[in-house]
Amino acid sequence: MKGVLLLKKWILSLSGGLVIGIIISTIMYENQTHVAVPQSNLPKVEQENAQQNQTNGLRPVTYEQISYSLQNEELNITYNKGEDWVRVPIEKDSLFVGEYNGSKDELIPGSYIFSDARVGFIYGTDSILFKFSRDHGVTWQEGVISKNFPYVRYRKVDFLNDQFGYAVLTGDRTMSQEFSAVFLTHDGGITWDETTTPPSTRIIADGGFIDENTGFMSYGTINPDKPDLYVTQDGGQTWHASVIEIPEQYDLIFVQAELPIREEDHLSLLINQGSNGDYAGGKVKGKFISKDNGLTWSFAMEVQPNEAE
Repeated sequence: MKGVLLLKKWILSLSGGLVIGIIISTIMYENQTHVAVPQSNLPKVEQENAQQNQTNGLRPVTYEQISYSLQNEELNITYNKGEDWVRVPIEKDSLFVGEYNGSKDELIPGSYIFSDARVGFIYGTDSILFKFSRDHGVTWQEGVISKNFPYVRYRKVDFLNDQFGYAVLTGDRTMSQEFSAVFLTHDGGITWDETTTPPSTRIIADGGFIDENTGFMSYGTINPDKPDLYVTQDGGQTWHASVIEIPEQYDLIFVQAELPIREEDHLSLLINQGSNGDYAGGKVKGKFISKDNGLTWSFAMEVQPNEAE
């Protein structure tokens, strides 16, 4: 009888152990199933997030520290190579107003400035405006360059210091002629005043100022046969044709003047061969020197492409 009771206790103990084991196994299975669901879905979620980031993420156009993006029909700028972005309050289409047939994936060369102290953009419709920020896009200011400009083509803006800047605009082009205008600001871009302009109506090649008084306008892009350069030494009140002494062997070779620069006690000017030049591969330029602030120029040397960059 005593043996029977011991057998029953053993059976009951074994049964209880089995029940407990089944319960524990069930709980562990349920826990494993619960954990396994998100783990099995995790790669898909990560993939979807990556696709979403790729769709909405902005990519800078250049690899410079300060760059921009025109993705999603917006203008955004970055000050740290694309890590952070600031939206510029300008409609994308207004950046390409007028006569422009190029890609709208990149800004028009010369129509904007990027520096740590200031970013700014030329844009507009009938009026030509300059929108800029001095605090990395936290606040924006706007200046009117021209209230009514005829069908703008060429546009260029630059600043020589915190307050002084210039803008060169051309428009209303017909065949090989167009209207050109020069504007100056002395208050950082808030107000702009138009200067007088040279008497040329040829297509502009380049233009700008090298100090607050001295500026240049270079004309002739369609089959030029010689440089057509004008200089002002009084902030745009008057303009004079520069006299450029081109050696006979370079006649009809160096035909298009670029914007001069200051070198020590003189000015330096590069004159290229235009779009159809073929002398020494078409990329060699002539370097000319002026010691009277741009009125006359004398030949100095040939400049190879890598030296001119």
